[in-house]
Amino acid sequence: MVGRRKMQLLLLALIPVLLGGCHVTRYFWWNYADIRDNMKFSEVPVLRSDTVWTFHPGTISRPLHLPAAYGPVTEPLDRFLHEHGTVSFLVIRNDSILHETYFDGYSQNEPIPAFSVAKSFVSALTGIALEEGSVRSLNQPVTDYLHFLKDTGFKHITLKNLLEMRSGLRFSETYGSPFGLMPKFYYGRNLKKYAAKLKVGESPDLQYNYQSANTLLLSLVLEEATGMPLNLYLQEKLWKPMEMESDASWSTDSRKHRTVKAFCCLNAITRDYARFGRLYLNKGNWNGKQLVPEHWIEETLKVTNDSRDSGGYPYTYYWRVMPNGAIFAKGVLGQYIYVDYGKKLVMVRMGKHHGGIAWPAFFSALAAQL
Repeated sequence: MVGRRKMQLLLLALIPVLLGGCHVTRYFWWNYADIRDNMKFSEVPVLRSDTVWTFHPGTISRPLHLPAAYGPVTEPLDRFLHEHGTVSFLVIRNDSILHETYFDGYSQNEPIPAFSVAKSFVSALTGIALEEGSVRSLNQPVTDYLHFLKDTGFKHITLKNLLEMRSGLRFSETYGSPFGLMPKFYYGRNLKKYAAKLKVGESPDLQYNYQSANTLLLSLVLEEATGMPLNLYLQEKLWKPMEMESDASWSTDSRKHRTVKAFCCLNAITRDYARFGRLYLNKGNWNGKQLVPEHWIEETLKVTNDSRDSGGYPYTYYWRVMPNGAIFAKGVLGQYIYVDYGKKLVMVRMGKHHGGIAWPAFFSALAAQL
């Protein structure tokens, strides 16, 4: 018993050492991403303004029910959502909340990691930087801004290539091996150092290849071009002007380097993700003020190449486009912001896992009730 107690105390003492170590150690300790990852990493703040814009309570003729393709329509919608790993679900029409539920101890005030939904925020910031002239053109090579890139092939990669996931980087998105680049980017403690060692595998714009390194590079371009840390640029250009309900945070690689993990780790409450969806629903206009250029949103809606994500959806400017014209942002554990222009709807689903559901099709089926 004494020996076991000593071992427990030793393990507790080693935790700070393990978590402060290399990315391989952190990989084995934490393993795959989970919904509590916002508590694991250092972070920088994204502060709200002193005023808050609020949604209105909405009314519908009959409560939303489970679409027939997913089970008996008599089955409670919330039970289905909960059973399939959902922790929050929000349906907005125009400015009104039609449905809002939370599970497993989560609430309206609980920040939830967005994972790759964060990429869509980087897209919006890119459109703003272009409009303001901080970035001159999407056709500029990335090396105009990031002089530390050592592989000479980067001089052929444009910002547009990064935005469309068509850069030709030699980078695997898989987490299967702790020695891969994606675990190093996710768990590592010096992102700029890793970025400087990236290699180009093929000529840009030959094919789509989903790589979070593209978003990291684009975020570093934005910081260099605007002269602002990414979290403060988000705060100034979107979070405060949109009068978000709560402060947010963006996870970083380490307290020492404070490089924002722009490809994943924005942490915010569900209603604020919905506000971002409302911004896109209104083509970048927030209560009369054009925060994101309308033409940028229009370009985001266009399918101009053969890029398709793992679900077969056209991929454009860090969003996916559905056949009905709706778009959605997607995160690895089934985090979604769905924007339906035809129905004037925004749906937000945050989850612990996908739950075996193709959520974009589910959103479309649910929208058909409204």
